Amino acid sequence: MKLRSLLFVPADSERKYVKASGVGADALILDLEDSVAPGRKAFARDAVKGLLGGGPRNWSFLVRINPFGTGLTLEDLAAVVRPGLDGILIPKVNGIEDVNLVSHYVDVLEVATGISPGHVKLLVVATETPAAMIGFNGYARKNERLVAMTWGAEDLSAALGALTNKESDGAWTFPYQVARAQCLFAAGAAGVAALDTLYADFRDQDGLAESCRLARRDGFVGRVAIHPDQVSTINTCFTPSDTDLAHARRVVAAFAAAPDVGTVGIDGKMYDIPHLVAARRTLASVGEEHSNGQ
Repeated sequence: MKLRSLLFVPADSERKYVKASGVGADALILDLEDSVAPGRKAFARDAVKGLLGGGPRNWSFLVRINPFGTGLTLEDLAAVVRPGLDGILIPKVNGIEDVNLVSHYVDVLEVATGISPGHVKLLVVATETPAAMIGFNGYARKNERLVAMTWGAEDLSAALGALTNKESDGAWTFPYQVARAQCLFAAGAAGVAALDTLYADFRDQDGLAESCRLARRDGFVGRVAIHPDQVSTINTCFTPSDTDLAHARRVVAAFAAAPDVGTVGIDGKMYDIPHLVAARRTLASVGEEHSNGQ
């Protein structure tokens, strides 16, 4: 599942869905949670069921369900786990136990609806509750359905009673820098993709690009979008350049030519196994697979 850009779409708006499906996002997240008013939840579920029955797509079909505690989670899952669904985004998780519980529900629903076992993947918003922030070590106990983790600051700051989560220059305050970093570390421990949170000002393309550059530098491999105009910038920023790919191929080739060594020299610089791992990850991001012989 390619996850550079994931665009949120209110599940009760067919007009926005039609527009979003043609902007080049790797995945659409049909949202049953925050963007849908309480009185339209049932309508939104029915809308998703209808859209899942559509034709071939060149993007992954994801649904954000309502979280545990709302009384709506099981209804959401029963409505949307059916052929055509690729993944579920679980908001406000408190830890791996919530992921495992949803995974068990999906096990049953896949059998009931004729989906190949294990097809429906799980993604989580991992930092929206205080409990989540002290339970990250659980993600080292991997769940096979979990493929990505992202983070969010708004629900967490509301739960903490923060007056703001931003500095005067727009940077995250320290508690939310911690949340961002914890998500990145937990994704690494779980062996899944780390996705940066949304960039709220969808008109500020330069700011988005710089934010994506820093995210990619730190280890994030994609990002959530809240507006179709953000998708192209996100895709560009999280796609390796031709120079990046050429260098990664040289690193992989150098190690392949010397399978019994732990370091190689390229253009006067030394590269070791962590560089090989990074090079393989870069190539895998564009679909180039290489042997893990080292």
